[in-house]
This record gives sequence, structure tokens and C-alpha cells, in this order.
Amino acid sequence: MPQSRMQLVVTGDDFGYCPRRNQGLVECFLSGAITTVSLLVNGSAAQQAAELAKRHSIPIGLHANLSEGVPVCPSLLQSSLVDHRGFFHGKMGFRRRLERGQLCLTQVEMELRAQVKRFIELTGHRPQHMDGHQHVHVLPGVRLVFAQVLSDLSIPFTRVPVEPGLHSCPWLQAPLRTFYSQVEQDALDSIPVFRKYSLRWPDVYLGLTTMGQNMSVSSLQRALSHALSTESSDSTPRERPLSAELMVHPGYPSLPEEGGCGEGPDDFSQSSERQHELQVLTDPALSAVYQSQRVQLCTFKELHTST
Repeated sequence: MPQSRMQLVVTGDDFGYCPRRNQGLVECFLSGAITTVSLLVNGSAAQQAAELAKRHSIPIGLHANLSEGVPVCPSLLQSSLVDHRGFFHGKMGFRRRLERGQLCLTQVEMELRAQVKRFIELTGHRPQHMDGHQHVHVLPGVRLVFAQVLSDLSIPFTRVPVEPGLHSCPWLQAPLRTFYSQVEQDALDSIPVFRKYSLRWPDVYLGLTTMGQNMSVSSLQRALSHALSTESSDSTPRERPLSAELMVHPGYPSLPEEGGCGEGPDDFSQSSERQHELQVLTDPALSAVYQSQRVQLCTFKELHTST
């Protein structure tokens, strides 16, 4: 059998968001379509998600959340991290307040540590990996606090969302392309910080160009080809397969009054896009692509990385 060209961790984000998300993620894991999940500990179905992970031996990490719903740390229910209703400021609201210097990074650290503690209470063990919901973990200031927490708590793996082929992707609309470009720059700026704290992450990240309706067997094949082209353009012969993480969000549409992190489910979660991802990820044609490209699915623990 030819040696694998790529080791691919397929991470299902937002585990614990709602029962229907949990159902879809478990189905994907049992079918072999994903290899690990990332848990929102402030999600309305986090307890159920943790129980499902134990029952099915699903590798599980922490999806650190500073932008949606309610803090886990009780003392932060009135803090710079929340609005007058006690909810996080949202994906863009968090970023705007951070830019203006209106967020207390000590409170960010308190909340991150509280979420790790809650994760351990729910699962009985430390996270195998930890990333940020809506990529908050690579933001200026936050990245340093985040790296310190992971280092202190011996959480080895994180996510660096820099995707090959992002800027040549033809179907991304301008607002999304602008947001993803900023995510990429923040991620690149995080690398020296993450290295300083001896964190590890795969060689390549995938998933920005293949979210929701943009996911198809062909778009995933394109993303894999761009990733593998980084291998062929490297003049140094590889002694190991390229390592990669594919971020996905499969599930079934959330019911209007069920789910979320304290405010109810968002529009994306109530749409058919989550189920669309589930259908693509479990399509036998995708397995054929993996086989033809010599892509081996694995977990973070099984991953060989240079970082």
C-alpha cells in the first residue's frame, strides 16, 4: 500500500450547541466522516454531548467561546466581556471592543480557564485540543492569553486557520473574503506566540472555503489539492505525510426554541447548511477522493507535526 501523502484530522465544531447538532456529529463520527469534535461547554446541549462522546469514544477537544452566549465563569456575568443583557458581544462585537481596548484580557483568561474546568467536569479529562469559536483565539492580545492557558494546562494542540487557496477561491463573496483574510492575518501573527509556548498544530488548515453551502465533494477536493501542492512545492523531501485539519460543521437544523449558548440558535444553525455538510461528508464519493489522493484520516493524538 502506498504511503499516505496526508494525515487529515476532520474536526466537527460546535458539539453541544443543540441536540440536533449532536445527533449529526455523532452520525458523522460513526460513519467515519469526522475523527474528532470540538465542544462548546456553554452550549445548551453540552452535557448530552459529553455523554455521547463517552458512549461512542469520540476524541474531544474544547471550542473556546468568547463571542456567543453566556460566560461560564459566574463572576463574569457582569464584566467587559458581556453586554447589558449578560451575553457575549458577538463575533464582530467582540472584535470591535477588542480593537478599542474595551475588553479586559484578565477577564478573557478567567473565562478560558473556567471553560477548561467545565470541560473537565463534563468529560472527566483535559481537552485533547483547544481552538476558538469564530477564531477568537488568534486575535491580538487574546492569542497570548490563550497560549499561556494551553501551556499551563498541558493542552498540546491548537488551530492556526491559514488555508492554502483561500485568495483564489472563486465562490467566496467579498464580505466573507474580507473577514477570512483578516482571520488569516491574525493566525499568521499568532504563530510566533504559539511557538514560544510550544503549542502544536497541523501543517495545513482547511475549512474556510468549504463551509455550509460552499461544501461539496469538488470544493473539498480543491482544498485538498491546494494543500498537497504546498507539499510538492517544498524542495525539502518529506520524511512524513503532510498533516492537516479540516474544520466542518455538520448536523441537523436547530429547532427555533432549542439550542444555542443562552440566546437560542443562530440563523446558520437553523438553516439546511449544516445538514448539507453532513450529506457531503458522508458521501462515498468523498471517501474515493481521500483514497485517490492518499489521504489518511486520523486524530490529533495520531498526528505527526513539525510544530
